[in-house]
Amino acid sequence: MEQRKGQTSALVLSTVAMVVAFTVWGILSPMAQEMEELYGLTATQTSVLVAVPVILGSIMRIPLGILSDKYSGRKVYTLTMLFVALPLIGASFANSYGMILFFAFFLGIAGSTFAIAITYISGWYPAKKQGLVLGIAGVGNVGTAVAGFIIPAIVATYSVAWAFRILAVAIIIMAIIFYFGTKDREQSGDKTFKDSMEALKYKQTWMLSLFYFLTFGVFVAMGIYLPTLLIDLFDLTSVDAGRRAAGFITLATFIRPVGGMIADKLNPKFLITIVFMVIAVSALFLAFFSNSIILFTIFCLVIAAFAGLGNGVVFKLVPLVSPSNTGAVTGIVGAAGGLGGFFPPILLGIVKDTTGTFMVGFILLALFSLVCLWINMRRKQMVT
Repeated sequence: MEQRKGQTSALVLSTVAMVVAFTVWGILSPMAQEMEELYGLTATQTSVLVAVPVILGSIMRIPLGILSDKYSGRKVYTLTMLFVALPLIGASFANSYGMILFFAFFLGIAGSTFAIAITYISGWYPAKKQGLVLGIAGVGNVGTAVAGFIIPAIVATYSVAWAFRILAVAIIIMAIIFYFGTKDREQSGDKTFKDSMEALKYKQTWMLSLFYFLTFGVFVAMGIYLPTLLIDLFDLTSVDAGRRAAGFITLATFIRPVGGMIADKLNPKFLITIVFMVIAVSALFLAFFSNSIILFTIFCLVIAAFAGLGNGVVFKLVPLVSPSNTGAVTGIVGAAGGLGGFFPPILLGIVKDTTGTFMVGFILLALFSLVCLWINMRRKQMVT
């Protein structure tokens, strides 16, 4: 009974905490237009600003995943959330592009909570339930959609500064609730950093990192840059664009457990093959039909659905690569996914400044999907 109670609290509160953390991680995208006007930014500068939190959020997934494996995931999660409050408060007082860029970098720590949550939760559940359970945990990614819904409203009602301050208070409260509402599980405190890095010797680690670079990278990139894209292409308001982007994120997030659940039953290699094929075709349609908001919306939602499915399938496999090093594998694969969300927004900004259109960016997405498809089909067998 105690074990089941610990499982439930770990899953529920880790997921809710990730929602709050990912709301912080996605805070800049919905206010990109205000930042652009406030500091007189180019498309490339705006792209860098909204993408820069992804850098630290991705890189820090590796050490924080390892620390969660070695020590208490409960304590690591709590301390990480408390730390995130500091750059939020700092950003609320920023008065230049350089200052907001500095604090935006440290806001990225919020994105590393993914690796902590997955590591902490996976230790509570058996392998046969990992696909569904970790898919449910991944619903925490919906925090970026929450940001799209609430941040424009907060900025419109109060100010940019108060948007940062309100989230600072929210994440401090969440840290307290999480710490007192969850329990520690047994940790392998004698594990060294070298032991954890043994995960790098497995080909599956690298393969899953590449696949997650695409599937989660698409999720992050579209989540943080889609509002800017919609405003530029269709002259929407920031509130309207934010809500549409939130729809993309919500679909990709809530279909993720479905991907994990299906991967518990069917061949993951086949499922990932379908995912890459659909993303490649949809990206090509976006490249050539970006003048129609109806077609653009349809193919964005198709990509959202299959990227979400792909995320669920990949993380069904992650804990199976090295059960004793789940934190390390989670951190490495998670970092790859986060970095996959960093480069596309900047690339799209550069492409737009250089060519006046986003077409080339979507063509590159299609080509990369085909590369992943080829690698997956060459593999005789996925992790079992």
